Amino acid sequence: MTTLDHRSPLVLDTRELGRRPGTMRTVRRTVEAPADLGTVVIGVAEGSPVELDLRLEAVMEGVLVSGTARATSTGECVRCLDPIERELVVDLQELYTYPGRAPEDDPDGTQDDLRELDDDLVDVEPVLRDAVVLALPFQPVCSPDCPGLCADCGARLADAEPGHHHDSVDPRWAALQGMASDRGRTENQEG
Repeated sequence: MTTLDHRSPLVLDTRELGRRPGTMRTVRRTVEAPADLGTVVIGVAEGSPVELDLRLEAVMEGVLVSGTARATSTGECVRCLDPIERELVVDLQELYTYPGRAPEDDPDGTQDDLRELDDDLVDVEPVLRDAVVLALPFQPVCSPDCPGLCADCGARLADAEPGHHHDSVDPRWAALQGMASDRGRTENQEG
């Protein structure tokens, strides 16, 4: 197990709560976004500001961290590839248990995924990452009615003339079109 770095802005110290259920403190800070906070199409750029407004509360089992994170997500529209920017506000909530929890305290294994305090420190980066990635749209669009790009020429359809289209023949039928053209010429020459 690696020890957390107390100097990291996403690592919070819970010592002043004193393991007394009901004690609470708030943490408000702006931190730089960690790397890979998002998906391939949209995310929060590394180093951009993330505003944290958190509440740390001692409970019987450990420390409950709850609150919100606010950041700006950037990416591109999956239809027209225009850049998009959205304000993102996510709720955070995670219980960090006190270390040394014996397996017999959880006979059915329902709490295997609980996070533990590490020397009275909690790392909120994994919780932040989970909340942001789940809040981001799977297929972001610049507007709900974005028509996208023309499949033939790549023109942005929102900027194109109404009725924009290309006359094209499916290559599988091109030979038949050639036969029809030849037949029409033959009939015109006979007549």
